[in-house]
Order: sequence, then structure tokens, then C-alpha cells
Amino acid sequence: MKTEYQKIGISSDHAGYGLKEKVKKHLEEQGYFVRDFGPDSEVSVDYPDYAHPLAEAVDKNHLDLGVTICGSGNGVAMAANKHPGVRAALAWDPELARLGRSHNNANVLALPARFMQEDLAIKAVDEFLATEFEGGRHERRVGKIPC
Repeated sequence: MKTEYQKIGISSDHAGYGLKEKVKKHLEEQGYFVRDFGPDSEVSVDYPDYAHPLAEAVDKNHLDLGVTICGSGNGVAMAANKHPGVRAALAWDPELARLGRSHNNANVLALPARFMQEDLAIKAVDEFLATEFEGGRHERRVGKIPC
């Protein structure tokens, strides 16, 4: 289900490592270029060390979109949202991922590895990538989010 978005960043912490690897493989099989910001194992790490570089790359338009994963999804979303051009949406199902894109123009998807099965996470990522921002009344609202 390849979309117009070709360059996707992915990162996680140790809790999200296994899911990150599965999502990464899925995206590569779909033909996306995937830049992996790490980590490279399940050894305990600090999520900001991986979420910040991914968010910076999205903020500077080096990547089209990003996916970041930790145990709850909250920490990576908070870290990513510190970057002015990033709108990270926390989603634990495909509908929330779709709404994050269509209503909030999210450019980073934050996933909670401890609360999602692999198949649901992949569906959420696919939905996120396949959805366009609706604009309209949402444009005005997104415009009120300070950069």
C-alpha cells in the first residue's frame, strides 16, 4: 500500500525495539525508504536519544513522515513534539492514526508497544501513511498550534 510518502523515519526505545523492527520490515517490503534512528537492541536506553533525531529529520523535511515507538507511546510523542515543525500523534489503533493525519496533520506517529499487537500496529502505520490532511476547518485549528 505504498503512498506518495517515500521517506519514512523510525525510532524506538528498548520497549519498542521488537515492534520497531517488525514495522520497519513491513515498510521496506512495501517499497518505502526507511531510515532507522535506533536503537539496535532491547538493551535499556533513554527514548529522547532516539525520538529527537527522528523528529529533527522530519522538522527539517529530510523525511516525509516518522514513526516512533516506546512502551506507552507517551514519552516519544512528548519528545518529538518539542520540535517546532513536528506534530506527533499518539495512536493505539488505526482510527486514531487516521484522525491524527486527517484532522491534525500529524507528521509523526507515536505507538505504544506495550499496548498494541503487531498486526494492529502495522494497520495503524498503513492507515497513517495512506491518509491525507483534510485541511478546511482543520487548517485553521492546526494553524493555532504554536511553532
